[in-house]
Amino acid sequence: MERHILKTNGLKKIYMMGKVETPALSGVDITVKKGEFVALMGPSGSGKTTFLNLTGMLDNPTDGKIHIDGFDISALKESKKSLFRLEKLGFIFQFFNLFPELTALENVYLPMMLKGIKKKDYISRAEELLDLVGLKKRMRHYPAELSGGEQQRVTIARALSNSPALILADEPTANLDSTTAAEIMELFREINKQGETIFMVTHEKEFGEKADRIIKLKDGLVVN
Repeated sequence: MERHILKTNGLKKIYMMGKVETPALSGVDITVKKGEFVALMGPSGSGKTTFLNLTGMLDNPTDGKIHIDGFDISALKESKKSLFRLEKLGFIFQFFNLFPELTALENVYLPMMLKGIKKKDYISRAEELLDLVGLKKRMRHYPAELSGGEQQRVTIARALSNSPALILADEPTANLDSTTAAEIMELFREINKQGETIFMVTHEKEFGEKADRIIKLKDGLVVN
């Protein structure tokens, strides 16, 4: 039986605007298998970011279930969510979200340090990951000394640091020029070939087509 890394059932999210209910998701069922590279696409306001925020436990659903790597995260207490995110999820953000006062190496090993991995092991692992993303000679540089593409590569290395069950990528090419964006997508494919499960939100059709499968949202519903 194939293993599901991400599975949602009847996922709903309603925002209250004063006394008016505004549905962002209206019962979304999505399944992602281990090793898949899936792109979530749809027009602005379709619910893509809401879905990613719920999956990453950055927000709570109004109704429905979310299972990640077999765990029902909807049932997790708030105190347990940070540890779950640290151990099971890797995040790649549109705006990189690197710590400006830390070097590339330090940004990558921080999640491993927080997890309690031994210093020599987390430094060695961070160096390996930065080499993997092509930044072997830039690991001692700070984010301000790196290009946008290099910063995104650091973010990818950091997302891989704790060997997550699922990588969540939010518009990872949105702030990059077309050439750099294409390079980042090729890196995603290489990482996926090594067995990583990737769930990516994007509005760019040419990059969505790099994934194994595209799921389309419209008005808070899956339409394909």
